[in-house]
Amino acid sequence: MLNFDEDRFIRIQSGAVAQASGLRAAVAKALQAGATNLFLLGSGGAGILMDPAARLLRSRSTFPVFHEVPAEVLAQGHAHLGAGSLVVIPSLSGTTRESLEVLELCRARGATTIALTAHADSPLARGADHTFVNFAEDDTSCESFYLQSLAVVLAVLQERGESDTFDAVLAELGRLPQALLAAKRAFEPRARAWAEQVQDEPYHIFTGAGSTWAQAWYYAMCILEEMQWIRTRPVHANDFFHGTLELVEPGVSVVVLTGEDSSRALSQRVAAFAAERTDKLTVFDAAEIETPGISPAVRELISPVLLATVLERVSAHLEVLRDHPLTTRRYYRRVQY
Repeated sequence: MLNFDEDRFIRIQSGAVAQASGLRAAVAKALQAGATNLFLLGSGGAGILMDPAARLLRSRSTFPVFHEVPAEVLAQGHAHLGAGSLVVIPSLSGTTRESLEVLELCRARGATTIALTAHADSPLARGADHTFVNFAEDDTSCESFYLQSLAVVLAVLQERGESDTFDAVLAELGRLPQALLAAKRAFEPRARAWAEQVQDEPYHIFTGAGSTWAQAWYYAMCILEEMQWIRTRPVHANDFFHGTLELVEPGVSVVVLTGEDSSRALSQRVAAFAAERTDKLTVFDAAEIETPGISPAVRELISPVLLATVLERVSAHLEVLRDHPLTTRRYYRRVQY
């Protein structure tokens, strides 16, 4: 595969799955000590990747969860953030300014903090109560953060007696890294063809719903905009019909990410609308990605993981076709990621 290290990928995603038992222990300790809510506080793309976990917990538990933007919490405060809060802060570099500032706020308020990062020697890793380090880089961080945040939520459900599937799900996820690698290989021809087709498109409308909305938002903003300087319009599949639909006409690229959770119909509704109005509709459907040994119940939890892993192959081809390495930036400063 183009610009891809298979052994490195397996190592990183296996590492993400391996964090689950430690995350379960940290969550259990906090809940047993009286934690009253969960905060997911990531900046930029890392924050976006927490969205499926937040949605899952809201749908399956009465335990309060707050998926917030650190910059807004710092600017506005948050009445629910306090000594009873369990706070998860993801940051690939562990040096993101606003993440470090919100870590200090959490510590000042007596909250228990969990850091998810790729670097053990980073300020975030050193400052959190519990630190989980799994080396990753931009092309592998999506799956890693999705899987770790999923483990946090499954641990909350398990500890509170709202689910008894943690061990069974974890056993299946142990097979996932190899399944993801096989999915990448199978998707490679489509990735190359779609990259060739859209390399010169002026902009794309990206949409999704439920767990796939995060991946639509993340891929549009953090990959195509930041790393390829391609204009995008990420919009939730429901919000699409409250404004964005008026932009659809022949020649407009609409990209729909469809998952296998209960929101699937929302994405399909956009695809049906766009199919009649533009000749540039693309649907990436998690249901088309094969994962031997993974049950339907678990697949429902990992739609964004599956879509992230195949879209990475599109990125690999775009950077070559457009002669624009994914690391090329105009204004980007790593300390802000």
